[in-house]
Amino acid sequence: MSTTGSNSKNVLNSDVEIKGNLKFAGELTFDGKLDGEIQTDGVLNLGDSAVVSGNINVQSVVVRGKVNGNINAKEKIEIKAKTELFGDIRATKLVVEEGVTFVGKTEVNPNKVSPTPPTVRPGAGAQTPEPARPLGR
Repeated sequence: MSTTGSNSKNVLNSDVEIKGNLKFAGELTFDGKLDGEIQTDGVLNLGDSAVVSGNINVQSVVVRGKVNGNINAKEKIEIKAKTELFGDIRATKLVVEEGVTFVGKTEVNPNKVSPTPPTVRPGAGAQTPEPARPLGR
């Protein structure tokens, strides 16, 4: 699956600290501290010493380190062993290794089926009452 445009691989090591939002194309390996959101149509790799406080919106992500925020991936979320994740996750595919600390809700929807509320068929269930008619004499 190659996308036209940027196929760059970027690295931010563990001595990097960012306060603010991070936006990139291509692929990023992030091993530092971030206080803010991450957004990309690319791939995010969080390292073992990564600490992220904020929401993550990506195409796909490999999660290591500590994340305090929600993760939304259009494709896949892969949570590696020893990861500490506090937040809700939503993805098409989910991989969770043994030894993960995860507190939150998950929504994994490979077929992108949206939940539909039960529909009321005509003639069943609640009906609208007809207006009262005066009785003819």
